[in-house]
Amino acid sequence: MKRNWKSHKRGTVLLLGSAVVLAATPAATALAAATPSNSGSVKCTSAKPAYASLASQMATKITQSLSTSQSNVGLSLSDDKTGVLCWYHSARHFYAASVIKVTILGALLRKAEEQHRYLTQTEASEARRMITQSDNNAATALWNDVGYDFMQHFLNLAGMRQTKLDHAWGLTQITAHDERLLLKLLSYKNNVLDDPSRSYELGLMAHVISSQRWGVPAGAPASVTVHVKNGWLPYPGTIWEINSIGTFTTSRRTYMIAMLTYNNPTMAYGVSTIENAATVIHTLLNPGERASVPRSTPNSSWGRPDETIPKR
Repeated sequence: MKRNWKSHKRGTVLLLGSAVVLAATPAATALAAATPSNSGSVKCTSAKPAYASLASQMATKITQSLSTSQSNVGLSLSDDKTGVLCWYHSARHFYAASVIKVTILGALLRKAEEQHRYLTQTEASEARRMITQSDNNAATALWNDVGYDFMQHFLNLAGMRQTKLDHAWGLTQITAHDERLLLKLLSYKNNVLDDPSRSYELGLMAHVISSQRWGVPAGAPASVTVHVKNGWLPYPGTIWEINSIGTFTTSRRTYMIAMLTYNNPTMAYGVSTIENAATVIHTLLNPGERASVPRSTPNSSWGRPDETIPKR
């Protein structure tokens, strides 16, 4: 097989057909070296005194769910009904993998708004494939359509100051804190994305294909609508980056979960780490309701990288 090497400021990207891994060089592992192992406990607070006990309980039980995992984790979540806000290494950087596709679409929608136009038929088709199927060719086309400078413009408007763009979209560095800000932008009225744009993107996230609906939806009850986007990316050897972000809505509440992980020996291990914590979160936020979204069972597509780094 022909090997095609591309230089990268933090390492070397090796493309093997449609798959991508990070070549085993010291520079390529710079992010990993800068990422400490898990330490400390999940912190939770509530802006509503009546839910202070719930916040304390959530901090304890989420910490317990992560205590046996070797995954390095970044977590941020909020719930508007209880006022609960939780965080754990929420400013830690991870490679985005396919969760950056939510940002790409947000930037495209903002650009269309500024240009006072609708998405073209081609853009709409690419947006659907990018979000619902995690289609990388569609993501690359829209990334180029939006442009690097406008992507940064969108991040500035969104207040996502911790996010570090890379010209290879899958290697953009993100934090759980910024991903929750992005979910908040999609979930509530704001001056960056109008209501039709928000509804459009959330609608696509609610129709992600079944094989990619793992991660933060695990344990969600039937009463909530699930809006999700996941990403996965292998490092040299057996280390995986596994990320999952989602918004959960009813007619009376919205809550958001962003979980980013590294140091997973397999894809299934990272998914399990996320789903263990997500199940705790959904159970505590929806007492007395039965989970309708089961934990995932590894399938034939798992272990195959979903990332194809765009050609420059």
